[in-house]
Amino acid sequence: MSAISCRGVSKSFGGAAVLDGLDLEVPEGAVVTVLGQSGSGKTTLLRLIAGFERPGQGTIEIAGEVVDSPRRYVPPERRRVGYVTQEGNLFPHLDVAKNVAFGMPRAQRSSARVQELLELVGLGDLGKRYPHQLSGGQQQRVALARALAHQPRVVLLDEPFSSLDAGLRAALRYDVARILRARRATTVLVTHDQEEALSVADLVGIISEGRIRQFATPESLYSQPVDLTVAQFLGEANIVAGTADGSTVETVLGRLELAGTSRPLKGPSRALVRPEQLSLLAAGNGQGPAGAPRGRVTHREFYGHDCALVVDLDGASQQVRVRCPGQPPVEVGETVAVVARGPVLAWPA
Repeated sequence: MSAISCRGVSKSFGGAAVLDGLDLEVPEGAVVTVLGQSGSGKTTLLRLIAGFERPGQGTIEIAGEVVDSPRRYVPPERRRVGYVTQEGNLFPHLDVAKNVAFGMPRAQRSSARVQELLELVGLGDLGKRYPHQLSGGQQQRVALARALAHQPRVVLLDEPFSSLDAGLRAALRYDVARILRARRATTVLVTHDQEEALSVADLVGIISEGRIRQFATPESLYSQPVDLTVAQFLGEANIVAGTADGSTVETVLGRLELAGTSRPLKGPSRALVRPEQLSLLAAGNGQGPAGAPRGRVTHREFYGHDCALVVDLDGASQQVRVRCPGQPPVEVGETVAVVARGPVLAWPA
């Protein structure tokens, strides 16, 4: 059963369409991320599910109940939806415990229940503090506890980690995902951060031009994007022109095998080559594999666990990005041979 079902949902503001016939089915108990650029309609989608906005067209169901359609509207307070915003929106005049209790039905506002929720989010000893006495990460944990306080059918997270520094963001999103899975809470998190979308979700939806272009596991989205838009949006991508002959495609990187999902393809094409599919070998003084394209390293980035290098290919107005484990194997300015490995996806040009 789908915990959330959006069918043909459209929404416009001032005559400008934000969502255009969007479909989305969120399985019960799943943690789903919706990934899109700023202005793609991510927050609008959450606000429609929560009931803060109404669609111009379409139907929204939560746990099998129609909560918005041309004939029926259930107000937000009756949808049993937990909502966490980017800012948390805690009440500054209430301490942590009272902020959490505020989200609970009056009959359930016991200190034991509040303490249970604070323990769940790792803030068991901070109930008497006020929001201004907490770090950004702690404030978001309080907001999550408050969202879970009324036992929601679904939890909606609107870029809840984007205002935090990188280290805290990674740690908090791991903890939040763990907490939500322990509660088996159906969750939709919207973000523009690719790493965030891939690392916490069971399923990811790519939103663009008002619709979900592809909805699949992170692994499937990365390895089998449905089109170039998804391929370029999710992860780093080298897009190279070529000519396909059914099972291979001839490119500036050489003749590359086509993945099964791209076969048969013939004629002008555009191929997707991920940076980790490329490796570099020093090619000064004529060294390097025969026939491998040459180029010059123009830029490098070192991340500790791996590195990225940019290579300008000789005789082509094409740069490629290469990702290598550990230390950079070559220096900026060196001449290198570029070797491509594995099958690639391609689409008609």
